[in-house]
Order: sequence, then C-alpha cells, then structure tokens
Amino acid sequence: MTEEIVKLWPELEWIEDADLREKTARTWEIALERSVLTPDDLRRIPFTLLCGPDLKVTFMDHKRSVVHIARDAGNKINEMYHGELPVNMDVLISGAILADVGKLLEYVLDGNGKAMQGSYGKYLRHPFSGVSLAEECGCPPEVCHIIAAHAGEGNMIKRTTEAYIVHHADFMTFLPFKERLVV
Repeated sequence: MTEEIVKLWPELEWIEDADLREKTARTWEIALERSVLTPDDLRRIPFTLLCGPDLKVTFMDHKRSVVHIARDAGNKINEMYHGELPVNMDVLISGAILADVGKLLEYVLDGNGKAMQGSYGKYLRHPFSGVSLAEECGCPPEVCHIIAAHAGEGNMIKRTTEAYIVHHADFMTFLPFKERLVV
C-alpha cells in the first residue's frame, strides 16, 4: 500500500481484514496508474459532472463522506437489529471505498484542467470499470457486487444489505445537489 493511497484513503485502516485492505488499496493504485487524474486532481475536481464547475464539494469530499455515512449506518444496524440484518463491516467499507474507483478511467481533463467524461466513460460507466479493476486485484464478489450495484445499474438486481447501505449513502449525498428545491 503506497503512502499516497493511505493519504487519500485513511479509512482503509477501518478494514480489519489485512488481505481485503490490501486488495482495496491495490485497486486504487491500479486505477491511478491508468488514469490521467492524480490524487491532487481528486482533491480538486467537483464530485459530479452534473452540477457545473463551481461545485465546491470535491471528488474526495464526496467519496470519503459516503464511506463515513455507510460505516455509521452499518454500525447502527449491527447495534440495533439484534443480528437479524447483519452487516459485514469490512465488505461494507471496502465496497464504499471502491464504489467510484472506475470514475478514474471515465474522466479526462480538458486543457484548463476541468474534469469531463472521456470516450472510455461514454461506453463504460464506472460501475463496470470499477468491478473490472476490483476483480483484477482479487476483491471478493461481495465487494464487487457493491461496486456494480451502487449506481442506477443496481436497480435491476437484488442488492445485499451492504450494497443498499452504500447505494443510499451515495445517493443521499448526490441527489440533493442534482434535484434540490432552491428557495
């Protein structure tokens, strides 16, 4: 695990299984190797291309908040549901960290450093490329399922509890930007 990945994702330490933690980090390392984006770009570019260039919430602000919200929800479910809806916290956290890793292949930068969808992203959305990267690094199917099911594509399949949590953590912090009522 590189120092840059640890700086980008301090939440990796929340994954207790060392093997899963390493596979999760390696997936990000490979994505960065193949991307035109740098860690500094991820800390600078808006988290979505749909809300315009003036959005102050960065890619990493959004991604890290989704991981925090998912972890808090998973802990609360494990605490209060008497074991009837068990949440595998390592799978949940790994899946939340990896949910948008495929966007690193989907985005390019224009001449002014503005993020935009590249030709790769026009053909393959990030859930597909994210699963491909995660499988290449040996991530288990439970984690790949979260990546595949976190976005709209997941509406076509049954989601695990962990996938529902990540999906809702992601969309509850995205849709208000896209669809909010401004008064």
